[in-house]
Amino acid sequence: MDYFLTEEQQMIKEIAAQIARERIRPVRAALDENEEFPWEIMKVLAQSDLFGLYIPEKYGGFGGGIFENCLAVEELGRACIGIATTFAASGLGAYPILLYGSEELKMKYLPQIASGKKLAAFGLTESGAGSDVSGIRTTAVKDGDYYVLNGTKQWITNGGEAEIYSVLAITDPKRGARGASFFVVEKGDPGFSFGKKEKKLGIRASATRELVFTDCRIPKDRLIGREGMGFIIAMKTFDKSRPGIGALGVGLAQGALDIAVEYARQRKQFGKPIISFQAIQHKLADMATLTEAARSLVYSIARYLDTEPKDFSKLSAMAKLFPADVAMKVTTEAVQVLGGYGYMKDYPVEKMMRDAKILQIYEGTNEIQRNIIAQELNKEYGRMKESFLG
Repeated sequence: MDYFLTEEQQMIKEIAAQIARERIRPVRAALDENEEFPWEIMKVLAQSDLFGLYIPEKYGGFGGGIFENCLAVEELGRACIGIATTFAASGLGAYPILLYGSEELKMKYLPQIASGKKLAAFGLTESGAGSDVSGIRTTAVKDGDYYVLNGTKQWITNGGEAEIYSVLAITDPKRGARGASFFVVEKGDPGFSFGKKEKKLGIRASATRELVFTDCRIPKDRLIGREGMGFIIAMKTFDKSRPGIGALGVGLAQGALDIAVEYARQRKQFGKPIISFQAIQHKLADMATLTEAARSLVYSIARYLDTEPKDFSKLSAMAKLFPADVAMKVTTEAVQVLGGYGYMKDYPVEKMMRDAKILQIYEGTNEIQRNIIAQELNKEYGRMKESFLG
């Protein structure tokens, strides 16, 4: 199914698929085993101009939107979401600048991110603040022409590898979440260092580190937007980025389905390929249907978001929630279809199942997505005059 893609969109999908097939699949197991950052693949993605898909041409990008980015992320995720997460996380770090940065900040940083010459990262989570942004403790105190940052960020994707960081810090402790602000911090800024590289269940090719700020002085013009806008910037960034997580889930589910079907056609038991057994057929049918439903949801919502609607938090949450759950379900079933072989590292479904779990956790847990959806439903129905009860 081509989903009514334009020639340019089809080209994006094909380029990403070719890189996934020729460059990622041969090394994904080794990168996972060695927890090795995929710099060589990042260079290939940069040479293919994929980093700037969602960035306006004015800043060196392709001029596309969320949908074009999702097409690339899906195909990369079909081979390895550890590598695809590294790619997608650079976009997450870029969105605060793209959405709320001054023209000077956009001109300085977006071309570097669009070209892939420098990776970006997003610094929000702390040991006491994940889903609860009001728990942020990192501070930014104005001192003349500078801000001085102190604190620690935890579990930051691309930490230590990225050059450009969008970081949330408290500028007015008395105002709670409304006293938070975003800043651009550069690798190499005095007082900015990194903690240990985390050892993870899945997406082991991606780098996850602490960001440590010890009297880190940055110029005041690195403030994104205005003081006190941090919470709004974070939420609007997630609204834009969550369909990309959904696209990772679609790609991962499709990759697991590919392997499960191929294996079921080749594996024989009782003298027949196991795909001839109804139990296996039903599993594969459900896996394929869920994957296609997730893809349709991500595509339709991504396209809608590119029309710049006024309020889309509910749909963005759906675009992350459902594909993440589908990826977990489909990869687990793929392991079951392969049986004992699925549990071994000889086949990639073992890795895929480990990788899938993070999709239900990062960029807002799936429980938080359900909260967002329910809260928005409450508002929508509260505005309705029509009653459905009688």
